Amino acid sequence: MNIGDEKDALTQMASRFVDQLTQCRKLKLEVLEGSGNHVLMELPYDKQLVGYPDTGVIHGGVITTLMDTASGCAVVCSIFDKFGLLEISPTLDLRVDYMKPAEPHKPVYGFAQCYKLSSSVAFTRAIAYQDSIDDPIAHAVGSFMRISPEMVGEEFRQALMGGSNE
Repeated sequence: MNIGDEKDALTQMASRFVDQLTQCRKLKLEVLEGSGNHVLMELPYDKQLVGYPDTGVIHGGVITTLMDTASGCAVVCSIFDKFGLLEISPTLDLRVDYMKPAEPHKPVYGFAQCYKLSSSVAFTRAIAYQDSIDDPIAHAVGSFMRISPEMVGEEFRQALMGGSNE
């Protein structure tokens, strides 16, 4: 891992985290930026993700997956940035409010922020958008369970940290 540029290092770790998730690989989710408190991801448009064939609109469940993944990824980055520890943090609760459908044939971006870490729970907020974050498709709030670093398997740890088992 390139420790010299911490923002770049967290982006790389976030990308490796997403690459470990089969559903994210199938959706072709890409991490554009990762930092100590946020993650920005891109979901490319794909006809296979359309939930409404007459309109070409992406299924809402795919948007939920984007928001959940970006939020969980923001938690992983936040914990690593603050404590230097790698923890896995499954979703406890995610509330998504949809404001409008995504426009067909355009990528959707997911911006998620981990704004609070307690000893056992991480709290997030996220926005899905296309052209402007000020014109959201949906927003979400979530809570994620913090599981001790000892529970992270060595193979998963090496994959996220860029070790030889990658």
